[in-house]
Amino acid sequence: MPYPLDRRGFLRTAGAGAAALGLGGALASCGSDEPSTTTLTWWDYFTLDNFQPGMTRLIKDVEAGVPDVRIERRTFPFAELERQITLGAISGDLPDIAIVDNVAMNSLGGSDLLADLTDRVEEWGQADRYYKGPWDGCQVDGRTLGIPNQSNCLALYCNTRLLRDAGVAPPTTWDELAAAAERLTGKDRYGLALSAIKTEEGVFQFLPFLWQAGGDLDTFATDGVTALTFLDELITKGSLSESCVGWTQQDVNTRFLDQRAAMQINGPWQIPALKEAAFDWSVVALPRDKEAATCLGGENWVLMASSEKLDKAWEVLEYTQRPSVLVPYLVSFGNLPARKDRADRGTWASDPALRLFISQLPLARPRQYGEHYADASQAVSEAEQAVLTGSASPAAAARTAAGKIDKALGG
Repeated sequence: MPYPLDRRGFLRTAGAGAAALGLGGALASCGSDEPSTTTLTWWDYFTLDNFQPGMTRLIKDVEAGVPDVRIERRTFPFAELERQITLGAISGDLPDIAIVDNVAMNSLGGSDLLADLTDRVEEWGQADRYYKGPWDGCQVDGRTLGIPNQSNCLALYCNTRLLRDAGVAPPTTWDELAAAAERLTGKDRYGLALSAIKTEEGVFQFLPFLWQAGGDLDTFATDGVTALTFLDELITKGSLSESCVGWTQQDVNTRFLDQRAAMQINGPWQIPALKEAAFDWSVVALPRDKEAATCLGGENWVLMASSEKLDKAWEVLEYTQRPSVLVPYLVSFGNLPARKDRADRGTWASDPALRLFISQLPLARPRQYGEHYADASQAVSEAEQAVLTGSASPAAAARTAAGKIDKALGG
């Protein structure tokens, strides 16, 4: 997920003019096509200016390396892409290739819109080179419906000086996290900052607590109580601001940068801004309870089942996974490779913070719950909001949410 205003928030707002009309420029070869050239339409939601150099290079690499192919690119705001694909099923206006949020696999995967790549992947023979979480996020009902594009996950950032001055070591368990957050809280500073906003962004940050408690969505009535209670107690003790119910992940990072929070839960997309910080910081794995867990974010490549050019489109997907193509692309976007065999290349091979995030990818879980996941996610978000604002107890909120989740997931 989510790297909202960090990334996602901008994607929802930036480019909402021309891009919202589907006018993201086509990045393609100039001049008329040769008779043998195959033109592939390509949709994505990377509308911000800082993404364009990397995307331009990627498409140029593809057009130079894949014989007789031309890419016609169209961009949409983040919140619009999935809807446009769904509408395209009616209008017939669909791309050959798309880069979609990995959570979109829940809804798109059950719609028959995506091409089944199972046989192609088996022949390709590279499935075992991906981390389990990103690869599992492309599997729907036993079929491979995509290829991981890029990945990210969550970890805990710490203000090195503040922890040192307080005599606090980076926490590794929930108990240590609660104790550290309480000790680090001061007059103008909270010990911990996280996002609990009423969107998928907040759910992205909440689910690791549910999983760390040893639960999942199908045990929300019990394990959801544990996770909600832990966060509620942080607010009761003053270690976490109740305002977190309105914070995006970018808001969280801003508070950490301003040293109004000694620790924050966030993703690797914040590292470029943090490199400009006026203080030293470190990043460690999310503290665990019964088990260790983090949440998988990022995108997947998909092909449309309606495309008449699937062979050439698949050839493009294969080509994008070559080291000489994939590594520069990922570096330009500031994201992590979903492939284990690319982990020793690029900036993430030498940067300690990025190495930490890479080490967590094997633990990163996809939000792969089926086509009605959005309803379940909303129930989780409502429960967290109710508890953290004091309008419901953890037990009551979890019980209410569990009923909605079970209905959404067919339980």
